[in-house]
Amino acid sequence: MALLEIENLTVEFDTSGGTLRAVDGVSLSVEAGEVLAIVGESGSGKSVSMLAVMGLLPWTATVKADRMTFQGRDILNLSPSDRRRIVGKDISMIFQEPVASLNPCFTVGFQIEETLKTHTDLDRKARRQRAVELFHSVGLPDPERRLGSFPHQMSGGQCQRVMIAIALACGPKLLIADEPTTALDVTIQKQILDLLLDLQAKTGMGLILITHDMAVVAETADRVIVQYMGRQMEEADVLTLFESPKHAYTKALLSALPENATGDRLPTVADFDLENTPSTGGA
Repeated sequence: MALLEIENLTVEFDTSGGTLRAVDGVSLSVEAGEVLAIVGESGSGKSVSMLAVMGLLPWTATVKADRMTFQGRDILNLSPSDRRRIVGKDISMIFQEPVASLNPCFTVGFQIEETLKTHTDLDRKARRQRAVELFHSVGLPDPERRLGSFPHQMSGGQCQRVMIAIALACGPKLLIADEPTTALDVTIQKQILDLLLDLQAKTGMGLILITHDMAVVAETADRVIVQYMGRQMEEADVLTLFESPKHAYTKALLSALPENATGDRLPTVADFDLENTPSTGGA
């Protein structure tokens, strides 16, 4: 049984200009121990799809799906209280922009212990010890002292490690990493990706990696889903996708990589016939 199964997911937002469909018929599944990459440009519906899974979209959003299950359990129709027992514990998410995602008014130690207090029966002393262990596991130096730091006192890479520690605090079975290397320099990007893959391999959790970086996909993913304008264009294992992409949009993404440049400029989506290319994914 797959950890997460989604069939025909749609997400619409009520706006002053009418209804906006941000996700249109996306289907996917992810197994324990698998790394699934969801790739596409900004606005393709990658993050919105996963926020729908987490139940974190605003009230203006309407989420529908033929099927949305976690370990066989329907999560789309769960009550808010039942869903909160799963989200943050069994399904966890690393959000974009770690500095902005952390609350500037509280220490990072308070924020990780708050997660443990919500989802575990650990007492105060045990929560603090668990927080120290987590900070150590994600490579934060002097973890006991770091518990008393505020987000603004830490670098972007350190804040990202704190976000990973919070996401892993309760031993999730599925981790969603939304652009986990955004705004980090190249050296820190590699450290964060290596850390995620190492932790994923040790725990056997499923990992969904949301990114627009095809190099990251090549290095980390088992399978890849390509999204464009809210729709799923193609799904394939990572080797097949890079060696023989089927959809014109996937070809456009790969052709835009600097190492694939053949002329005076990189190609754009406008250079490919997207309208007349059928999708090969679950859309």
